[in-house]
Amino acid sequence: MGLYDIYLAVRHRLEDADPPDHVAVVLTERDLLEQGAYDTLSDVLSWAFDYGASRVTVSVSVLDEAVVETLARELEGVEAPRPLTVRRPDDTERADAPIQVNIGLGGKREFAAAVREIAEGVEAGELEPDEIDAEDVERRLVFPEEPDLVVKTGAERLSDFMIWQSVYSELYFTDVNWRDFRRRDYLRAVLAYERRQRRFGR
Repeated sequence: MGLYDIYLAVRHRLEDADPPDHVAVVLTERDLLEQGAYDTLSDVLSWAFDYGASRVTVSVSVLDEAVVETLARELEGVEAPRPLTVRRPDDTERADAPIQVNIGLGGKREFAAAVREIAEGVEAGELEPDEIDAEDVERRLVFPEEPDLVVKTGAERLSDFMIWQSVYSELYFTDVNWRDFRRRDYLRAVLAYERRQRRFGR
């Protein structure tokens, strides 16, 4: 760890605000094609737990679902500090693991599946349309937990990421590309989160 990293780590420890408990990282298929990409992911997972997180969600957007199985094999082999579960686009059952990696299950698809299930419940007479609320949607989402902090490298767009769950998340964008993302960049994201006053839409 360099001197600047140590400086940032000390500033983190001195902050009065709580660190993010649930951190989400948004990646693209292209990010994972870069040399050292999986080593970077392993490092980020370790840093997240080192600096206060108890849960990490990694979302990987893909343009071609033909690459999903290859990505899944690589991601399942990532060295991680906690149990890791990899989800594919057709995985609709919830998984309870401290680290969840989501490949290609975009927020639009996940939300549409929840709405479809609600519609089926109405048709079967199990739900009254007038009584449907946000909790009915949330119970049907594959990823029910809302991230405290969402980190996106390289560009200021979320790539169809957890549309429902991230509505009140703190978003942190950095120009640093994934292959160059270092401990200091992660600490900057955490410090930025700790200094924001969260309003949860108010």
